[in-house]
Amino acid sequence: MKKQLLSGLIAAALLGLAAPPVSAQNIAIVNGKPVPKERADMLRQQLERSGRPVTPELEKQINAEVIDREVLVQAALERGLEGSADYKNQMELAREAILINALFADFRKANPVTDAETQAEYDKFVAANNGKEYKASHILVDKEADAKAIIAAIKKGAKFEDIAKKQSKDPGSGAKGGDLGWASPASYVSEFTEALIKLDQGKMTDAPVKSQFGWHVIRLDDMRPIQLPKLEEVKPQVAQQLLQQKQAKYQEDLRAKAKIE
Repeated sequence: MKKQLLSGLIAAALLGLAAPPVSAQNIAIVNGKPVPKERADMLRQQLERSGRPVTPELEKQINAEVIDREVLVQAALERGLEGSADYKNQMELAREAILINALFADFRKANPVTDAETQAEYDKFVAANNGKEYKASHILVDKEADAKAIIAAIKKGAKFEDIAKKQSKDPGSGAKGGDLGWASPASYVSEFTEALIKLDQGKMTDAPVKSQFGWHVIRLDDMRPIQLPKLEEVKPQVAQQLLQQKQAKYQEDLRAKAKIE
């Protein structure tokens, strides 16, 4: 009995040498080849960096994906595709992309966006947008005569909103009675802006305003100081914009220094 047990243990040991077991370091053995856990860890980290939480269910999908990739890679190697020109070209492109990503990661580490830089950029934004925003309505038509007739009708008591819904060729605002919502005057074409900022609150243009879109009848409904977000609310976006500017400048400098023939 003991001899049989010993023989069984020896046989199990020999089998273990022939086929490495799935361990904490491997998630599977595919055709005798271990699939390292590190591959699944890399995919998991990519998902986590993108902001996606890795649930137990997603963990299973990641492991299945890694195993499927190993199966497919082995099939490609069996067909000798590793030596094809297309494979080599794509590998070179992938190598370049990885190196470039590593270069910019190293640059970001050495050149972080500081709080002082973020504050300065925010202050520039505030200074450039220090003014008023307007709540305007308009009726847009193709002919000046039609716009004049609309102005006359409104002055006689017709409702601006009703005419806008029926006659304005601006489908977005027309459906809302001509309402354009709150906006900086600089967001409109220059002819529209010039007419709008001259109006008193609640007043309408006495004459049609011509722009590239047609003829406008404009009414100023309200105005207020521009409501700017606080720095804390937009700090990540400001920092990201500054980082992109730094990286673009870094790339430009490298190209300028390079000897290109």
